[in-house]
Amino acid sequence: MILKPGAALLFDIDGTLADTDPLHLQAFNRTFEPYGHHFDEARFALELQGLANAAIAARFVPHLSPDEGMEVLRGKEAIFRDLARTSIHAVPGLFELMDLADGIGLPMAAVTNAPRANADLILDGLGVRARFKAVVIGEELAHGKPHPLPYLEGLRLLGADAASSVAFEDSRTGIASATAAGIVTVGIRTSLLHEDMIAAGAAMSVDGYDEPELRSFIEARISQA
Repeated sequence: MILKPGAALLFDIDGTLADTDPLHLQAFNRTFEPYGHHFDEARFALELQGLANAAIAARFVPHLSPDEGMEVLRGKEAIFRDLARTSIHAVPGLFELMDLADGIGLPMAAVTNAPRANADLILDGLGVRARFKAVVIGEELAHGKPHPLPYLEGLRLLGADAASSVAFEDSRTGIASATAAGIVTVGIRTSLLHEDMIAAGAAMSVDGYDEPELRSFIEARISQA
């Protein structure tokens, strides 16, 4: 396969490399129930999934100062990491796709709104850190998702071209970020339904990376005719 100039793959982390959303849901409920909030899967997907912690704090604990709100969210992330240390499993087909990318010299980046400690836990837990030429942490930038900046930064660090790349996301926020950066985006259905992902801007959606139509879709996007 001859790659197009600037071809790359860019992955969100939570819910896209590993199905961590159920663990985040548990952690959010433990954190926010004292403040009168309880989340089911539908509310989690609509109001929490993929958002930066600063935005979540401003919405759900607005009576706290920004620093106090972020301290609440740091507690939530600590709960998540405790839950995740023994419960991280790759989305089906992930390793095979990464093997293919490595074999043809297709660079990859991880692009997330998660705190760096969470990203490190998942990347190391899956053993995939070395696969990525870049790891972009949204909260370390001027703007996180849904702003396009995290994906634009991922493209910059890879020396990649949005027109020759594919992004993988599981949330409305992430799809909005990647598509705003000009990257065709595949939805990973760990939490949202197909119709939700298409409505958010995804070009297609799959349950895992092992679905045959996904491989054909990627090859058509990254390879020269």
